[in-house]
Amino acid sequence: MPLRSDSLDTLSIPDGTTVEEHDLVTDGDIIVGAQSTVEFGVRGNHVIAGERATFGGHIEAEADCRLDLWCDVDGDVLVGQDAYLGERVRVSGRLMVSGDLDIGDDVQIDEGFEANGWIVIRNPMPTVVFLFVYLSQLLRLGEEETAQNVIDEMLDETEADPAVIPRNARVSDDAWRVSTPATIGDDCRLHGNIRAEEIEMGSGTELFGSLRARGDIVVGSGTRIHGDVTTRNGTVVLEEEAEVLGDVSCTDLEFHENATADGTMRARGEMTMIRTEKRKPTDEVEREANDVDESVDTTHQRERNSSDGPAPQA
Repeated sequence: MPLRSDSLDTLSIPDGTTVEEHDLVTDGDIIVGAQSTVEFGVRGNHVIAGERATFGGHIEAEADCRLDLWCDVDGDVLVGQDAYLGERVRVSGRLMVSGDLDIGDDVQIDEGFEANGWIVIRNPMPTVVFLFVYLSQLLRLGEEETAQNVIDEMLDETEADPAVIPRNARVSDDAWRVSTPATIGDDCRLHGNIRAEEIEMGSGTELFGSLRARGDIVVGSGTRIHGDVTTRNGTVVLEEEAEVLGDVSCTDLEFHENATADGTMRARGEMTMIRTEKRKPTDEVEREANDVDESVDTTHQRERNSSDGPAPQA
């Protein structure tokens, strides 16, 4: 996972993410920005949450789990490796850790905890600060190769892209509300209305809800939206075989001829249809070309035979 300054400035849902029985499930990491509310549980590789993040269900992390101060989890926390809980974190269920537990002051765990490794009671550093200090110390000691190995391990530990929920977001079965752009990957299955600055949907995704944005909205090929698609000042793009089970309202509309909308399509500006260029298969084109050549050769042969034949008798 690259450490970028804008890593929490976009709602990013990777390919293959699903919402199963009130849990957000993905193969990669899950990163939740500070002061965000996720009203269901999450299941992923690493789970990292900023301060004052709230979860309305269980947290299941195959690797590490790091919750910064004042986080609130309404359920159990199950961690496959190490866990880091900041000051005044509250867990309403049980905390089960397969590795080490680093825990801060005034942490409340209603149903107790269990850790198979070391248990250290202190105030863990926030994730970004810890990584910065650790890498700085390695570079100060001249351990450039070790620092590079740490970075490579972070980037290559999982091939899947992380699921990122930006700061101050609110995510639930009813609505995904963010004040940033939103990017949804391919082959996802999600519930809830998505509200964002701009929205880009991948291909083969199914959303049981509507899309609303201030800017552009792109609905990928083969994606089905069980609701309306509305933008205030942007363009809506419906790619091939995209399906909207509702109305489409926008400034400009660009849609493929194989895209469908069950409701009304309204555009205050331009409306453009993209047609598929129909091309014949290569073998069919070759057969037609051979047929034309044979026809031309036959015509020429008949003309030569008629010119070389016996002269007419008087």
